[in-house]
Amino acid sequence: MFKILDRYIIKTFFGPFLFIFSVLFFIFIVNIIWIQLGQFMGKGLTTLQIMKLLFYLGVSVVSMVLPLTVLLASIMSFGELGERYELAAMKAAGISLTRVMMPLLGVTAVLAVMLYFFSNNIIPDFQRKAKNMLFNIAQTKPALNFTPGQFIDQIPGVMVKFDKIKGEDGRDLEGIFIHKKAGNYENQQTIVAEKGKFANAVNRKYMKLILYNGSVLEDSYAGKADNVRLKQPDQATKFDTLTIHFDISELIDKAIEKEQITDDYRFQTYTELLGTIDKAKKDNSRTADNISNDIISQTNSVVTYMDKNKTKAPVKSQYKLDSIKGDKKLQIFTNAYARLDNLKTNLDAKEKEIDPSVKYFSKVVIYQQRILTYSFTCIIFFMIGASLGSIIRKGGMGVPVIIAIVIFIIFYVINVGFENVAWSGKMSPYLAAWLPNILLFPFGILMTYKALTDSQLFDSEKYKTFLKPITKLFVKQKEHKRYQ
Repeated sequence: MFKILDRYIIKTFFGPFLFIFSVLFFIFIVNIIWIQLGQFMGKGLTTLQIMKLLFYLGVSVVSMVLPLTVLLASIMSFGELGERYELAAMKAAGISLTRVMMPLLGVTAVLAVMLYFFSNNIIPDFQRKAKNMLFNIAQTKPALNFTPGQFIDQIPGVMVKFDKIKGEDGRDLEGIFIHKKAGNYENQQTIVAEKGKFANAVNRKYMKLILYNGSVLEDSYAGKADNVRLKQPDQATKFDTLTIHFDISELIDKAIEKEQITDDYRFQTYTELLGTIDKAKKDNSRTADNISNDIISQTNSVVTYMDKNKTKAPVKSQYKLDSIKGDKKLQIFTNAYARLDNLKTNLDAKEKEIDPSVKYFSKVVIYQQRILTYSFTCIIFFMIGASLGSIIRKGGMGVPVIIAIVIFIIFYVINVGFENVAWSGKMSPYLAAWLPNILLFPFGILMTYKALTDSQLFDSEKYKTFLKPITKLFVKQKEHKRYQ
């Protein structure tokens, strides 16, 4: 009997679970597309390459999607069981809510373990593939990598410089200088234009550039003797509009997935991150020691300077600062203030020097700990979701979705808030990573207790009765018309 019941409960859970996971995964992927859209649009990528990139980016969101899916699916499944009075029938048959929750708790525990191994072994590999693919895609569009005012030797056979790059996509150009590299039997050619813009070429292996108000300078005697060059000067051709195409097939056809970035903590497993954390801790300690010694040295120099300029006269003959008048007193104050202000400036500079190291250390620690914490979040969310579902007794996509979104937003805000505090060095990153779970776990215990005791947590009449003595103070009692 219990095996049949367990299979039925698990089946009831996995129906909404698979649907919700697909929907949430799609929503997170759309969010990634929205953020990353500008990085790979107009790069001449094939549909397969774009789909592969989105898949690489999407794998990393599983660690966030799975806990939310468990929360929403547990609320919906237990809400449906309560709405169809199946929970009441189970309780009437002597089956407790704890026994009903046990098979799904086991399933959630398995999902949590799977999430740990997935986050530890699979996500880092796909993070590396995604980041390298994005980097290589960025290289396939030289226009986006131009720096105003600098010569760029990125396009094969051409050296270019743009004084200004304008427009949302960096397509509008000013002050254009293009020098084509000539071979042994070719003429050197230089193109100068006031303005120009990038346009979409028909063939994705070519980059189209439209130039306005310029001239083409061609040296047909490059490399020849001076007496030969004097026979004919350089040829110059002015133009109002000139369209040129650059062959960028070497950039387009290079391996999009070639791994050029390998040094990133997000590419490492839990055990590998231990070494990175230990190294970062030692580097931070070394940096702190160097800064501390530097500050002490500067402070000592100020103290030494003051000692050297201290009067050697007997106590009775030493003068007080109040007795000093005129420019000498002003000079003493100005010198003291300047030295103290210089010391304060140095302290602020050293603090800014420490901040990046502290932030990096906190990022690595939080990333490592979240490999574990998100797995425990799945179990906590199940406790909360199953309990709330059995209390509200509502299935479907209405109330359960609203409750799940509110709980997840609270979790996310707490998560991000403590993360920012840890980045600033005001909290241990280990505590910041675990604190959201520590705060939600008692709430999960409370909800489970309320569900086991059949608490009417969402019964409005109960709250009206509780608040009735207070509302009476603000409501004027009306006499019945019969007694008026």
